[in-house]
Amino acid sequence: MNILRTALCGLTLATGIAHAAPPARIIGLGGPVTEIVYALDAGDRMVGADASSIYPTAAAKLPKVGYYRAFSVEGVASLKPDLVLASDQSGPPQALEQLRRLGSKVVILPSAPTIEALDQRIIGVAEALGDAARGKALVDRIHTELAAIKPPAQHPRVLLVSSHTGKLEAAGDDTAAAAMLRIVGATNVLASQTGYKPFSAEAAAALRPDVIVTTTMSVAASGSIDAFLAQPGLAVTPAAKARRVIVMDDLLLLGFGPRLPEAVRQLEAGITGKTAAR
Repeated sequence: MNILRTALCGLTLATGIAHAAPPARIIGLGGPVTEIVYALDAGDRMVGADASSIYPTAAAKLPKVGYYRAFSVEGVASLKPDLVLASDQSGPPQALEQLRRLGSKVVILPSAPTIEALDQRIIGVAEALGDAARGKALVDRIHTELAAIKPPAQHPRVLLVSSHTGKLEAAGDDTAAAAMLRIVGATNVLASQTGYKPFSAEAAAALRPDVIVTTTMSVAASGSIDAFLAQPGLAVTPAAKARRVIVMDDLLLLGFGPRLPEAVRQLEAGITGKTAAR
């Protein structure tokens, strides 16, 4: 009997090792990654995040460890995380490896602006948190909400611009902005280019977009929506003259995070003329 009891005790201990406790101290590197943690109701376990993690409000108040593409190893290590959830754009690679050597589990998550990659991000975070079922439920809800959104019958010409530094840049293909426009059935007037590129006032005027899409940070950098629309090139476009300008939160519009259905609804409403700049 004592031998049996000893064997059972050993089996119990082995099982405990195999099923380790969920991580208690988490750091997010990448705004969408951090947002997923909160969407999975694990925000109370976050002890830090990178500078792009600005949603929800609780995430914005976390200790910051720099920008995820060039984060501070010392800053992360000082917070003693047992789990670091990182966008695959986080780095440099040697910094992530250093965190592993220091004892933190590092989980790399895809950052591509696609629904498939969003599914992988959510499931990856949920599994790292020890709650795969909650991750699947969130994925299912997002797909149900997206399926209920009907794209507009027409395909307006849309220009998506950013001017965080005071210089206009427009989004071409292979960007999160282009992916969002495809989801809502809009035509990207710069689909022939790849990535974000500076463009001239003459180019903006020649494109003649029906709708301009931009971000809150871009408008803030200009001082006001009026100052933003008054920039050379934009001011003479049909979109600016009709004030058909959609201004959205940066992370909501471009993050491809768990609020994707909300982002699609806002963008679709603006493109169909239900909302406009005031």
